[in-house]
Amino acid sequence: MNDAITPTRVIPAGTPLPTPQPDPGRTAPWYMQPPPPPTDLPPAPGPAAAPPPGPVEVRVTVDLAHPYTEPEPTRWDRLTTWLRRFGRPWQAIGGLLLAVVPVPWTGHSAVTTWAYTVDLARDIHLGYAYALALIPLALVARRILRHGGTLLRLWALAVTAIGGLAGAADWFDLITITTGVTR
Repeated sequence: MNDAITPTRVIPAGTPLPTPQPDPGRTAPWYMQPPPPPTDLPPAPGPAAAPPPGPVEVRVTVDLAHPYTEPEPTRWDRLTTWLRRFGRPWQAIGGLLLAVVPVPWTGHSAVTTWAYTVDLARDIHLGYAYALALIPLALVARRILRHGGTLLRLWALAVTAIGGLAGAADWFDLITITTGVTR
């Protein structure tokens, strides 16, 4: 199978290829003769007359289809989405119950113990009580916002929120802050 190819003509690059001339009396084996035109058809019309020169007016009608957009979430959807961020409902209920149910061997809940501790700090100074109540509350809330709510984190939130503010806050503090009058 070592048949060498012998070129008969070399065409330089960039020059057009010559048009092939059919051999006289020979046709390609795949070529079929076209069928003869039907004779019962009327003659084809001549070329259409060109329009007169001048401006061309084009009218376009566009149907604007509005794409589907998501409906705006309702207030209830926003609230439930925000609440789900803090944990599952059973975790929130469990954390709250564990915070307010009394511990069997002490007779006091975690909330009342924390409220008593903050109240003792209030006897020393008002600022200590609010610092002891608000700093742990802020730390727990920050942890829940960053990492989500677990049963333990939601328990700590309930203890610091209810117990801390119950032990530190007093209605008379508003009068003391605004007027400076103490009891």
